[in-house]
Amino acid sequence: MADVLDHRELPPIFCPLEHAINPGWREVERRAVTWIERIGLCADSRERAWVVGTNSADFYARFAPGAEEDRLLAAALWVYWGFAFDDARCDTGHYSDRPGEFVPMAARIQRALERPVPSGGDDAYARALQDIAARFRAVGTPVQFQRFVAAHRAWLSGVAWQIANRARGHMPGLDDYLTMRLHSAGGEPTFAMLEIADGAEVPAAEMDSPAVRALTEMAILVAALDNDRHSLPKELGRGHTDQNVFTVLAAHDGCTLAEAVRTAVGLRDRVLLRFLRLREQVRARLSAPGRRYVDGLAHGIRGNAEWGLRVPRYISRGARPGDTDTSPITWAESPLDDSREPIPLPSVVWWWDV
Repeated sequence: MADVLDHRELPPIFCPLEHAINPGWREVERRAVTWIERIGLCADSRERAWVVGTNSADFYARFAPGAEEDRLLAAALWVYWGFAFDDARCDTGHYSDRPGEFVPMAARIQRALERPVPSGGDDAYARALQDIAARFRAVGTPVQFQRFVAAHRAWLSGVAWQIANRARGHMPGLDDYLTMRLHSAGGEPTFAMLEIADGAEVPAAEMDSPAVRALTEMAILVAALDNDRHSLPKELGRGHTDQNVFTVLAAHDGCTLAEAVRTAVGLRDRVLLRFLRLREQVRARLSAPGRRYVDGLAHGIRGNAEWGLRVPRYISRGARPGDTDTSPITWAESPLDDSREPIPLPSVVWWWDV
């Protein structure tokens, strides 16, 4: 894409949700960095710097502001692990355009999560994931853990779709892209950890209800589209823009990048408004764990937006991550698109019917 866009040209994010962060996040970060060094996850100092520079403890502390330290640590470790795995084997690296090799590798990684015993054939990522899984089993219930396992499998399937598109130079249409992004962004396992971090198991009749499923999917998509926004300037600078919501819209609508940005932000804002309205309708009739879960979805939307505007992962341009941006965030006062009409795409239109 020929257009060049500075991050200051992107519209501010609309997010009328309250800021919250777990007060123990710095101690969790300290313990997580010690774990990263002990577990042998990173191949060299540069890779370690980028993994630590994801600020994953800060990230998940915004999703679970009331979590106990050991529970928050377990979730934060998976986030650090997920970013390391994504950078090395999904977005870049040997497997990033080889779906025939990615799929069996990812299946072995998934199996390392599922089985409660290690294997002599486990690589560094599988061994680290085994350690995280043991922590989840220790602090979570079997139901919570199996929900996370299923969400993890869905994430890897979405990444496989993304890699298959890259391998054949295929730009998906918007509906296919949103379906893929609901999985490939990693939002499913990230939000599935809310129960483990908070310690409250949501009854199946609530978690699997259409309304709560819709709220979960909307939270995932809003965060995923925000991440597309966060990463866009860096991807443009590196010429790495094969699939994001902006390039999808520009390719299929024949519009400029600036026009695609406005369309994408408007779509994202409509989904967020639907999330806010449905959450208000549903929350009062949920159990205490159910209310805590949907509140966690809201914390995650806000926290992901805050984190993404400041984290070195997105704002650093050098070979190594720089400092975290601590300047005040300017938020949009109103949505770019406040329509209550359903978005007419098969993958998401049902969110307006529950």
